[in-house]
Amino acid sequence: MNQPEALDSDIRALQQWLRAAWQQLGDPTLTTFARRELRNQMKQCSADLRVCLQRVAEQQPAPARSPASPHFRPGLRILSW
Repeated sequence: MNQPEALDSDIRALQQWLRAAWQQLGDPTLTTFARRELRNQMKQCSADLRVCLQRVAEQQPAPARSPASPHFRPGLRILSW
């Protein structure tokens, strides 16, 4: 498995775990301690997910900018004195 596929797999796994954790958090039989621990794990998982998503964003090439057409009209700018 190459790098992009591994990142996609990690992202899907983290998203799936977070989805299940949110459902588990709604369980009324959860103790206060277990609820707190679950929220801490969710925060860590969210941070890991953010890192993975940042890596994916860095790997994607920047969008190509099209050259301005000769008939390009700039937007209205209001200048105040």
